[in-house]
Amino acid sequence: MTEERVKEYEEFSNSLTNAAFLSIPDCKLPFKIYIDACGEGLGAALHQTQIINDKPVEGPIFFISRQIKPTEARYEESQMEFLFLVRALEKLHYYLDGTFFDVIIDCNAVKSLLNMKTPNRHMLRYGLSRWALANTPENPAWVPHEEHHIEGICVTDIGTELFNQVKGSYKMDKNCHIICQFLMKDCKYPSLSSKLDEIWKKAYDEGRFHLLDGMLYHRAKHTCVMALKDRTLISTILHEFHDHVAAGHLSEDRTLKRVKTCSWWQNWKKDVSEYCQICERCQKANRATGNKFGMMIQIQELKSSW
Repeated sequence: MTEERVKEYEEFSNSLTNAAFLSIPDCKLPFKIYIDACGEGLGAALHQTQIINDKPVEGPIFFISRQIKPTEARYEESQMEFLFLVRALEKLHYYLDGTFFDVIIDCNAVKSLLNMKTPNRHMLRYGLSRWALANTPENPAWVPHEEHHIEGICVTDIGTELFNQVKGSYKMDKNCHIICQFLMKDCKYPSLSSKLDEIWKKAYDEGRFHLLDGMLYHRAKHTCVMALKDRTLISTILHEFHDHVAAGHLSEDRTLKRVKTCSWWQNWKKDVSEYCQICERCQKANRATGNKFGMMIQIQELKSSW
């Protein structure tokens, strides 16, 4: 046995017998996401290179894995890699929001998927197409060897203009303004609760609202999301979570699930349902199979009894 093989065996043995220590993430440093897929399952790992004892050391921060569904077993290798890239970004957005990160994969074909001008149905359903590299400082570079990098991906942070617009809408609405006054420590007018509308008064009595940095948040069982009143912002959210190219015109249930994790407003479920019902593309599509709609045929009117 050669010296090289002995060294590889020792490294393999140490990897199996020594548990990996999870590093504490530092949002000021870039991240790395390793993606791999096989016929049995999908896996991803979030890494970061940090300075430990005056030496750069790359360590794991978070691991994700799951089995492949029967419907996904028919996907191509490139689509499989891309599928879990999207799933990993959804799971890791708490770490990646507002940071730069690199994606390391072993499938060069994913680059062509990211640069598609007209993404197919699977790409739209994955929720990630050309916008994934919209904020890259340079084109994706592919390093030699077996691993490939998608460099310079940036998840842009939300600016202060959005929050200022939301805060300004609170002052224009009676219910939001009164609840904000209630939640302030120096509130001296508890009798104002009688002026709230019934749905707002019920939610306030149940302790659903919280005030943080002038922003009003609505709390449910497992979520605490931003409360909205500006119809312009509400329309923008409905468009981004349903009509946008990254949304993929998903069903009403999935659109509700997406909006639920982002924002809340009065009668939001009804608004989402009506918005999906008036979507022309969704009405033409086959919701049962997801197939594209065919050619529209004009129905002939009956001119005699039959």
